[in-house]
Amino acid sequence: MASAAAEDNPVRVPNFWDPKAVNDRPATVPDKIQFLATDDYPPFVFRDPQGRLTGFNVDLARALCQELGSSCALRIKDFEVLVPALEEEEGDAIISGLSREASATRHLNFTEDYLKLPARFVVRKDEAADFDEQDLAGKTIAVVAGSRYEAFAARFWPDADILSLESERAARDAVRNGTADAHFGDGLGLSFWLPSNAAENCCTFTGGPWLEAGYFDEGMAIATRRDNPELAAALNYALRQLYQEGVYRELYLRYFPLSFY
Repeated sequence: MASAAAEDNPVRVPNFWDPKAVNDRPATVPDKIQFLATDDYPPFVFRDPQGRLTGFNVDLARALCQELGSSCALRIKDFEVLVPALEEEEGDAIISGLSREASATRHLNFTEDYLKLPARFVVRKDEAADFDEQDLAGKTIAVVAGSRYEAFAARFWPDADILSLESERAARDAVRNGTADAHFGDGLGLSFWLPSNAAENCCTFTGGPWLEAGYFDEGMAIATRRDNPELAAALNYALRQLYQEGVYRELYLRYFPLSFY
């Protein structure tokens, strides 16, 4: 499991890089990096009310280029043509949440993960102190039917009452209104739901984060062509540097003020 280091309690910023690993600057660094992305992927890449590109991935790409001393550009494409555009050299790297497991991406190189998306429990605030995620016998856990969260809960908490519902909204509402003792679901999405009006200040994270292999371990990484290993090496170097220098922390807290770790 990747570590999620508590840096200033209660704010938790994830760390996916070994602080003891040697991180020498590569001998070859690109003069320019043309990133490819889609612009309908908030909070990672989206357009603000004025139509300007913004988001975690946008600022991360800029920071990577600054770290490397490379000029930087971001070209927007529809998601389904990102891989063909990379293959046709319309860009150098895709920063848009591609899955390593998809058949269309298995021939690409990927950097180390710069973000993983853990599962989390949310419970009503007045019950958080008594909730023990290791002992859920008799507890009702709301999950989305057919999801990996449902599969994980059914396997690892067989003594719990798994309440499978048709949508994230229904599962969240179940814990909010007391139909369920907890909801087990997407930590990122829940970090935006908890402070929203829809949550009615009902609930809080507890336990976790859960990053179990085969369920929640696939993270976000930058894809490059296999014929460009120098770029992948440079990006990995820059990602580690950004974490060590505190830049990653600042970006994470800018876009995820309620940490999902």
